[in-house]
Amino acid sequence: MSTAHSGRLSGRTIAILATDGVEEVELVEPRRAVEQEGATVRLLSLESGEIQAMQQDVHAAGKYSVDQVVADASVDDYDGLLLPGGTTNPDHLRQDEKAVAFVREFVTSGRPVGVICHGPWTLVEADVVRDRTLTSYPSVRTDIRNAGGTVVDKEVVIDQNLVSSRNPDDLPAFCSAVVDVFADTRRAE
Repeated sequence: MSTAHSGRLSGRTIAILATDGVEEVELVEPRRAVEQEGATVRLLSLESGEIQAMQQDVHAAGKYSVDQVVADASVDDYDGLLLPGGTTNPDHLRQDEKAVAFVREFVTSGRPVGVICHGPWTLVEADVVRDRTLTSYPSVRTDIRNAGGTVVDKEVVIDQNLVSSRNPDDLPAFCSAVVDVFADTRRAE
């Protein structure tokens, strides 16, 4: 039995919202970090079955089983949300009304959200970055600014319930910050 985790997230259920084209390391590493702290993780997507992850947007990587379709998910069932990047993943998510509504409701509920790389595209579409400070992959920054957000170039930014990072190189800092914020946030009743 491993004693590597403290169980800081025991009893918490974390949603990862992703679809085909998700950057594999941005799905796998944060998932591992919250699971190591005792969280239950469920992969939400646009359709049931499996999603195809990628490496550097162009190389097929692993396939991951979807636990629930986001259209059938309730924000009330989750204590935290992870939005990994990859360019096509958030581009597909931001075109799906149910996914956008889920993200909007999650952010406005005050529950914590971790978002990395191109993931903020979904936040922009959900209109939840206005007057917020975050970071992202460089090509997403103009979209954040145009949506009323402030962008800084740091490996991790915490603004209330939003934790953001720029790219896979930031994953160690991102995973640590996500665990801290998810552990420090009381479940919204």
